[in-house]
Amino acid sequence: MSCSSGSPQRPIRVRRIRFSYPTGSLRQHYVDGDLVMSHAMAYLSSVFPEGEDFFVRSVRRHADQLTEPELQSRVRGFIGQEVTHGREHQQLNERLHQMGYPTRLGDRTTREFFVLCERTLSPLTCLGITAALEHYTAVFAETLLSDERAQALLGQTEVRSMLLWHAVEESEHKSVAFDVYRAAGGTERRRVAAMWFTMAFFGIGVIAHTAASLVRDRATYNPVTLVRSLAALRYSPFLTGSVFARFGEYFESGFHPDHTDNAALLERWTEELFGEQGTLADHLH
Repeated sequence: MSCSSGSPQRPIRVRRIRFSYPTGSLRQHYVDGDLVMSHAMAYLSSVFPEGEDFFVRSVRRHADQLTEPELQSRVRGFIGQEVTHGREHQQLNERLHQMGYPTRLGDRTTREFFVLCERTLSPLTCLGITAALEHYTAVFAETLLSDERAQALLGQTEVRSMLLWHAVEESEHKSVAFDVYRAAGGTERRRVAAMWFTMAFFGIGVIAHTAASLVRDRATYNPVTLVRSLAALRYSPFLTGSVFARFGEYFESGFHPDHTDNAALLERWTEELFGEQGTLADHLH
């Protein structure tokens, strides 16, 4: 059974890459000096190591049902990229932990949540949750790659470099889990239900953990700093109407991640980051 969108698929390359976060290389509120966004981004980073492991397990459980060589190859690329993402976020999370962000708490609660999912939900539903979360990461990734305001939030730090690399690879493999889900017989009804479930728990997790992180930061108790930071969320490039519209596309009948063409975006950033003169060429091994 055919499970692709019908458009040509880009190869998924597993890049051997390393980032370094020397002591003192990040200021405390590293996302453009913004209090709330710095804590929110730290929490989102904290979920990736366990999240990527869950994604890989969910896809692997259905790999033996795949018959298309192209999709089998893309799955191998997906797994290789996700394993590398988890490793690099673990390194960043340790640096953020040293700075006072509770990334170990985020890591632990994420692990507990996904273990509970695997104990109580079917493997196909877990794969549906993976496809839903991959849609979230792809939307955020392509927002970062396409919106200069989003890039400016990260300055010129090693965090910016790492997140741009991560964004490129999330965009490269954004339809893999979705296509595996369809190849495994996943229905539209289950797919949409999995997104509702994911949306509820993802939203609760971001709000609750960001709040828990903020209460540990002395800057939170400066009312001017806090109010300004909360007010700035209205203008965040990650919280625009177009971003929420892309999230909502997942609920449409016949949706496929590749309906949003990212070929030009990936071509630009692949050359800019990994070409002969690419800014991350020296990070590759």
